Amino acid sequence: MNMGQEQDIFPRLPAPLLAWYDTHARVLPWRGNPAPYRVWISEIMLQQTRVEAVKPYFERFLAELPDLEALAAAPEDVLLKLWEGLGYYNRVRNLRKAAKAILERYGGVFPSSCEELMSLPGIGEYTAGAIASISFGLPCPAVDGNVLRVIARVTENRGDVMKDKVHGEIASRLKAVYPAGRCGDFTQSLMELGATVCLPNGEPMCLVCPWRGLCVACREGSTDEIPVKAAKKARSIEEKTVFLLRCGEKAAFRRRPRAGLLAGMWELPNVEGVLPAAQASAQAAQWGAEPLCAVPAGKAVHVFTHKEWHMQGFRIECGREAEAFAWMTRSEFEAALALPSAFRGFLEFLWRGR
Repeated sequence: MNMGQEQDIFPRLPAPLLAWYDTHARVLPWRGNPAPYRVWISEIMLQQTRVEAVKPYFERFLAELPDLEALAAAPEDVLLKLWEGLGYYNRVRNLRKAAKAILERYGGVFPSSCEELMSLPGIGEYTAGAIASISFGLPCPAVDGNVLRVIARVTENRGDVMKDKVHGEIASRLKAVYPAGRCGDFTQSLMELGATVCLPNGEPMCLVCPWRGLCVACREGSTDEIPVKAAKKARSIEEKTVFLLRCGEKAAFRRRPRAGLLAGMWELPNVEGVLPAAQASAQAAQWGAEPLCAVPAGKAVHVFTHKEWHMQGFRIECGREAEAFAWMTRSEFEAALALPSAFRGFLEFLWRGR
């Protein structure tokens, strides 16, 4: 990358991007009304989650919890049920903690500065920048993977975008060119370009990119080499046996420990390792469930950030409701419990008739 060339590019970025955004921006539920509460909820939901998947969750969440007061007062099981399927459940727990903090510290008025926003639970530099720029019109960049990718390509920056130094340099250069009066649009246009044109997987759509005439990587044919990222460590693999325990019309669930992976979430009973049917029945008996028969109930793989669960399920008809678990009918379960997506692949077997 030629640094002199890069310095010439940044001041020229906003005008063509904003002109493109004005005619190509997607209509999204949170864009019509950029109130800080709405922007905040949408940005937290969009972490690690596709836009199309977030839309119904956002509308349902806002209908149920329309403001800070409602969010702060919501019981945890209600929050988890509203979040069910989005994953990374600490996000929604931190939402409630932050809502309480805004009510207590700021009298229910959303803080506007990045520094104050980042003091709240679950709000990092990116989310703070998004809220500050979109809701309050401040020149605060929101630099995520999409933004790092498009800026690295347009400047042909071959630094490792996962390093704080490269991230900080890009944020600083962007902050200097944020256009007065259109800070929120500039933040969203950067996001939009990365989501719809300068794509992360596959060929970027350079022919329709508003920065085609500026982009060094496009000119040099290096878009497939950028952004540069250090190789990730291989995920560890954990094998588990998952128990689909049924007693009459009810099934067994239990809550996970309050700390660790999927902390405090409901789950199907499970143990480490892959057990044969006889040992699975013995485990159910040890729990006090009086197993009558055990049949295989499918396999599933769930990928977390740093590990994978490889799971074998057994459906076991039981003679009694073991006290170690909460036993619920299907309607009771669907009304009240949020089950992590790791276990949801087994629900078809769980509720299947005898």
